[in-house]
Amino acid sequence: MSYAGLFIYLLIVLAVIFGSMAMSKSGLNAKVIKNPIAQLYEQLYLFIENMTVGIIGGHGRRYIPMMMTIWLVVFVSNMVSLFFPAAPSGDLSFNIALALVCVGYVQWEGMKANGVFGHFGHFAGPKLGLALIPITLMIFVIEIISEVMKNVSLSLRLFGNIHGGHEAVVKLNEIGAPIYVPLGFFLLPIKFLTCIVQALIFTLLTCVYISLVTHHEEEHGGHDEGHGEMAHAH
Repeated sequence: MSYAGLFIYLLIVLAVIFGSMAMSKSGLNAKVIKNPIAQLYEQLYLFIENMTVGIIGGHGRRYIPMMMTIWLVVFVSNMVSLFFPAAPSGDLSFNIALALVCVGYVQWEGMKANGVFGHFGHFAGPKLGLALIPITLMIFVIEIISEVMKNVSLSLRLFGNIHGGHEAVVKLNEIGAPIYVPLGFFLLPIKFLTCIVQALIFTLLTCVYISLVTHHEEEHGGHDEGHGEMAHAH
């Protein structure tokens, strides 16, 4: 896909997201919300809230806006592939950019929670003493490579599923062309399920990554709260 084509598809994705959000505002002041789009957004919010709090912990609510954004961008980008010959998430460059944003956001939250040195020091593993500095350095390098590879994992998984599904539809249509039967149409239910599952996996993994770098914050918070309760009891 050319950059101009990718830009046009991105505009479609943004138009769908912002358009649906604007339409969801209608009827919010009523006692009972009857707007189906608003009801869908409500269910999506509850789903994302349960996922972030369940994986990250009590402080996960602060990440709901980011997780909602990731879900909407990935899901709508995937859904575009059902109606158009290409989709943003079927382009590897778009997926790499999205993965870089998510992994970069995780690193930023890790530094906010543990400090810059605390966050990157965590990659060195447990303190092993001066005699085992080579082991510490080796663990540090492996962990850094692991963090970088998260970009590859997130982007390639999404690209492979969306682009692969599109290619399968094209090939089936070519097979059915002599008998005038669009065989690729029968893959639409599977492609729709793939759109949902891939948006779920992308968002869920981002939650897991955030949990890994911020769980110390919650532990410290709980520790401090425990001290506060003890001091109050005294």
